[in-house]
Amino acid sequence: MLELKQITKIIGDKTILRNVSLSLRRGESLAVIGPNGAGKSTFFKCTVGLLQPTSGEIILDQEIIKKNSPLLKKKIGFLGHESFLYNTLSPVENLRFYGKLYKVKNIEEKSQRLLKEVGLHYFKDIPIRSFSRGMMQRLAIARVLLPEPELLFLDEPHTGLDQEAVKVLNSIIKEKQTDGTGILLISHDFEQVLNLCKRVVVLDKGKIVAETEVVDNMNLQTLKAWYEKAVTKG
Repeated sequence: MLELKQITKIIGDKTILRNVSLSLRRGESLAVIGPNGAGKSTFFKCTVGLLQPTSGEIILDQEIIKKNSPLLKKKIGFLGHESFLYNTLSPVENLRFYGKLYKVKNIEEKSQRLLKEVGLHYFKDIPIRSFSRGMMQRLAIARVLLPEPELLFLDEPHTGLDQEAVKVLNSIIKEKQTDGTGILLISHDFEQVLNLCKRVVVLDKGKIVAETEVVDNMNLQTLKAWYEKAVTKG
């Protein structure tokens, strides 16, 4: 389980996050939503170990973790705004590189399987510099899944994707949920939040101002109304 306790992040003279506490268990699906400037990107970077919080604790499986912690890298897969892919390499070569970096067993077999899952098998030997945004995102998803992380963190993963790529991504996310992978989704797309997550929190002005469970009868209008009320109140 991942637990954030009273996380605060100060950059310069500006407080970006204010005493944020949150938990995520394996198999849970949690969405973090909020207006622009709410601190979502900073929250994401602190949670995945790219930034060190100014104060507070991040605990993973009862161990306090710091920036670039090996435990984070081993157990958390994250997909941010950067693909971390090498344009001169093919999809297979990119996955082979990351497979060796993370000491993945059966790299070739897993790479071929993942490329089929994300719909890139027929492009597996082509340098990716000519790939579209959607194709790059599909490969980035395969890269994240290669080490079989226990927790999967996604920062605006649907941005710029066509409908087919969205369908592929959602299918993979739902499959991972079924397998017991914890999912944390940062998004402004309420439709995808409703489709993929069972719990939603609102981050506004650097703090969590509301939380709700996504129940079976909740629709898009209800979710948006709840969000607007939370932001206005916060």
